[in-house]
Amino acid sequence: MDVTSTAGRVPLSVLELAPVSQGMSRHDAFVETRRLAEEVDRLGYQRLWVAEHHGSETFLSSATSLVLGHLAEHTSRIRLGSGGVMLPNHAPLMVAEYYGTLATIHGDRFDLGLGRAPGTDPMTAAALRRGTGELDTFAQDVLDLQAYLGPRRPGTRRVRALPGEETEVPLWMLGSSTGGAQVAAALGLPFSFASHFAPQQLAQALAVYREAFNAGAETAQVDRPTVMAGVSVLVAPTQEEAEYLYTTSQLMTVRIRTGQSAPLDPPTHDLAGMLSPELLQVAGTPVGPARAVGSPESVVATLDAFVAEHAIDELIVATYTHDPELRRRSFRLLADAWGM
Repeated sequence: MDVTSTAGRVPLSVLELAPVSQGMSRHDAFVETRRLAEEVDRLGYQRLWVAEHHGSETFLSSATSLVLGHLAEHTSRIRLGSGGVMLPNHAPLMVAEYYGTLATIHGDRFDLGLGRAPGTDPMTAAALRRGTGELDTFAQDVLDLQAYLGPRRPGTRRVRALPGEETEVPLWMLGSSTGGAQVAAALGLPFSFASHFAPQQLAQALAVYREAFNAGAETAQVDRPTVMAGVSVLVAPTQEEAEYLYTTSQLMTVRIRTGQSAPLDPPTHDLAGMLSPELLQVAGTPVGPARAVGSPESVVATLDAFVAEHAIDELIVATYTHDPELRRRSFRLLADAWGM
């Protein structure tokens, strides 16, 4: 599994959740996701991953494989994948069939990132007939999934994923705590950490992963610990404009953490006037352990420092703006400043 660099820097990838803005139809939100995919494909980003969320008025990425199939029709180079499939929500066989179908139709362009979180509220999780997500059960589901995607062993009788068998879609382990790190290490899988929303446990999770990594595991897909980290990014021509546009993301964070799901708010010049002191703390500031908001030069400096501090192999960028064109502009400015 190659992780290639650009201009001496680590690769940049894109995390997409098909966000819908206030005043936008859901159909138009998917059109904007397609336009973003076309843009980052052209710009040279390494991957575009779609994260599974259910029952959200903010994100429309519930059926990740369907979204990825649509994006595959409109892109040619960029790798596409799940960031991730919440495996306890699904039977491993069905995941193998869905992603095996994508790989059979479109070729070796897909990654299968796997997570344990529900990606939704408890009531919706129950409606999904979700499994427990406990580490031992989850690890076995990963093993089953990898077996379904692997070569058929003559003389054995087992359930087969058709299509899916022999596609060997690459697996990544996702996590926002040490649990996913333990599974990734034991199975010898690359690890993607959700530091864009859970930076507090990044250092601990990476230490667990690197110390326990088993390159000799039968399931190993990389020969050394390989880490991707999520970063919340917004780039604009000036620091002032970037911080103004980033208030949309801050309001989104408040809505998610207070259970008030809604389409993305327009940016505001008066965030403090809209939120109580407690909610302002929830919203945070544009500067943080895994946030890079500002001019192209300042964002690149922040990302370079983050990569160096944690020895990151690849960054996956999450960007939200009320105006989809300004989101695409952010990715254009970042690609240019990064040296793609």
